Amino acid sequence: MATLGFIGSGSIGTRIAQLAIAAGIDVVLSNSRGPETLAETVAELGERARAATPEEAARAGDWVVVSIPLAPYRELPVTALAGKVVLDTINYYPMRDGHIEALDSGETTTTELVQEHLAGAKLVKAFNNISDHHISALARPTDAADRSALPIADDDPKANASAVDLISRLGFDTVDVGPLTKAGALNRRPTPTRCRTPPTLTP
Repeated sequence: MATLGFIGSGSIGTRIAQLAIAAGIDVVLSNSRGPETLAETVAELGERARAATPEEAARAGDWVVVSIPLAPYRELPVTALAGKVVLDTINYYPMRDGHIEALDSGETTTTELVQEHLAGAKLVKAFNNISDHHISALARPTDAADRSALPIADDDPKANASAVDLISRLGFDTVDVGPLTKAGALNRRPTPTRCRTPPTLTP
């Protein structure tokens, strides 16, 4: 049985978890406050969901969604995430995260920073340009004419294929925008385009 792990179980993580369960995927949720604080969320999600520590969620997942503020990214469990396909939803907000010169100057992207920390993981930038309520509202079956397309960026073809398969099971098509160096263009939050043809993305 496939399992999707979550490091960070706020509104984005919880909405993705709902879609995963609907697709027959087990979920393991975690946050920085401890598994006991997720008891209500797990109860609402049902028997396919359980709570754990971030390291346990990382080890349990066939894929892992990281949905945390950028500032504590160095706390992500390096060893537990080694070899995993990690869907990075993180956005950079200086007023929340503090200013990071390399990001302010465009020298690098948030996902490149996280990838540098998680050297053994395979990061895919995804689900960071969509509002939490749109995750549930816009998910559609594979053959739906109004299925939305979400942009992704990554540096690994196998990770890309795995992420595309997962995101399709969750209810969305994907648009490959290229390597992680292009991920900065995804930090805006437009409403996803409802179309079968990939939309044009502006940098």
